[in-house]
Amino acid sequence: MTTRVATETGLTVRQVQIVELIAHGCSNVEVAAKLGISPRTAKAHCDALRQKLGVSRRRHIPAAFRALTGVDPLALAHEPAPAMSGVGG
Repeated sequence: MTTRVATETGLTVRQVQIVELIAHGCSNVEVAAKLGISPRTAKAHCDALRQKLGVSRRRHIPAAFRALTGVDPLALAHEPAPAMSGVGG
């Protein structure tokens, strides 16, 4: 779902992931830790999202995303990592 929403909105997949984490109440430090990026990069993504979504406050990003897409950012799910099979032995 993340890729489809990103394609339809002009946001990147990473930006959609960040919207989801912001909606879950994560700080930039927490976003960075969860996505394996630096807090500064997380902040840069937030700044870009605020500009693209036309909001002045970080906390308004999830509502602006919902208004743009009709999708609740809390309902987004990170695309699962491939399962490891055949390990061991």
